[in-house]
Amino acid sequence: MNYRKILVVDDEENVSELLKLYLEAENFEVHIAEDGLEALSAAKQFQPDLIILDIMLPFKDGWQVAKELRLTMDTPIIMLSAKGEESDKILGLNLGGDDYVTKPFSPGEIVARVNAIFRRSKSNGNVDKTLHFPHLTIDLSKYEVIIQDEKITTTPKEVELLWMLSSSPGQVFTRDQLLDKIWGYAYLGDTRTVDTHIKRLRRKIEGNHPYTYLQTVWGVGYKFEVIKSEKNLI
Repeated sequence: MNYRKILVVDDEENVSELLKLYLEAENFEVHIAEDGLEALSAAKQFQPDLIILDIMLPFKDGWQVAKELRLTMDTPIIMLSAKGEESDKILGLNLGGDDYVTKPFSPGEIVARVNAIFRRSKSNGNVDKTLHFPHLTIDLSKYEVIIQDEKITTTPKEVELLWMLSSSPGQVFTRDQLLDKIWGYAYLGDTRTVDTHIKRLRRKIEGNHPYTYLQTVWGVGYKFEVIKSEKNLI
């Protein structure tokens, strides 16, 4: 038995009920919400392990819901949308989505993506590993990132991406390598997904702090290297 709880948020009853059917066949406990306000309330009460969130919702759309959820929760979010434009996918990821699926989709594909997220979580759950760098601590076992003794809000994908890079300081990873290792399946997006997550991580862990950590290797990809930031020197 999975004993995992999933919140499905979609105002199309046929979509949510079909997903519920497929997910329950995998022994997940499923709760359904039909609009943005109900989604926020259900997330607080149900405390799901994963949220499948449609973008086009009554009262509050998925963009607003994701933004508000990320203020208090780091629960993985798979975003659903009939909008397949790259700008929409980037926006969804910027707001804290861990995955983005364009409608129409196969329910089996959603189940595969859900299972992939939980497999990664399980494989990392028993690993008690912590990395320490100047002003930065990464605790994979707790999925925590701490900057100057302050825990920051991060999504599971952000922690996994940061951990992979920081585990091999100086090693250059291509975007394709990062997609393959972090997303763990035949991801239908493109390498802009990596760029979006890197940009978000930089904003969170660097900002006005005295060090930079995520370095771009132009034409290749990214590497982790601690560098004193000249712009922040006093």
